[in-house]
Amino acid sequence: MRQFTVEFHLCDSEYMTALRLVAGAVCSAANANIDVLEDFKVCVTESALVLRNCGFDKVRAEFQTANGLSCTLSGIGGNPCAGNNEFSLSLIRALVTGCGIKSDDGVISKVTIKI
Repeated sequence: MRQFTVEFHLCDSEYMTALRLVAGAVCSAANANIDVLEDFKVCVTESALVLRNCGFDKVRAEFQTANGLSCTLSGIGGNPCAGNNEFSLSLIRALVTGCGIKSDDGVISKVTIKI
């Protein structure tokens, strides 16, 4: 597997659990070790929470396994607004080798993580 894309609603914790399971499955398909798998799942979940805190209804997660593991999460729909995401962003940055944030006027609309 080189690329895998899923889209989920952010309104229900069951969908967040499903997103976490997908992240774990992608790690497993990429033969990632357990430490990488756990860190990646945490970062994908926290990234989705950042987008939910910024008022998005849905998240599109694009997973890549070609050169290591990466995921780009984009917010879709809703009423985007600035949100307090300092804790989530600090946690993500501590666990990944690369983190990209797309933000306009304090509204984070895209998070890219590489591990």
